[in-house]
Amino acid sequence: MITTDMIKELREMTGAGVLDCRNALRECEGNVDEAVDFLRKKGLASAAKKSGRAASEGVVTSYIHGNGKIGVLVEVNCETDFVAKNEDFQELAKDIAMQIAAAKPEYVSREDVPTDVVERERNIIREITLNEGKPENIVDKIVDGRMNKFYNEICLLEQPFIKDTDLTIEDLIKQRIAKIGENIQIRRFTRYEMGEGLEKKKDDFADEVASMIK
Repeated sequence: MITTDMIKELREMTGAGVLDCRNALRECEGNVDEAVDFLRKKGLASAAKKSGRAASEGVVTSYIHGNGKIGVLVEVNCETDFVAKNEDFQELAKDIAMQIAAAKPEYVSREDVPTDVVERERNIIREITLNEGKPENIVDKIVDGRMNKFYNEICLLEQPFIKDTDLTIEDLIKQRIAKIGENIQIRRFTRYEMGEGLEKKKDDFADEVASMIK
């Protein structure tokens, strides 16, 4: 039997409408966890319909790692200023900033990766695959699979979410779109790490030798 309390619990967990929650519970025979997954799948589908809508509001969120040596700025967009002030949206932006700090993505999506970077990586992976003696007829499939792994590592949207590795960042955003009801996009980000790109100070070789023979 589907009770009002069950519907209320599911609604609080997912943000879905009352009728959707009731139908999900009926479909899943009262199992709340399964109903959450059921609504998640529906939510991802409904989020896709919103992804083409203009998102020109939002927030620029910062995150500084506890030791002060890693900092992130990220712009996350939505459709209205009202949603930009929403607690769920603010939490999402903060989670994304933490993700960038922890996982060091280089691009938002694979579409942002420069063509020359993609071609260079594909050529390297293909050469490695051929050197491994893989049959010629399956090399391209293997290269495609390894390129997907490459994208998973460098593209923010394709990375596993640090708080729930069963989700990608793209999945996380789509869930929040379904809950909030507006298109949400990550526009850009910058990640700073103390000393990154700087050469560490090296003693002059002559001085080093001199110090050893004193």
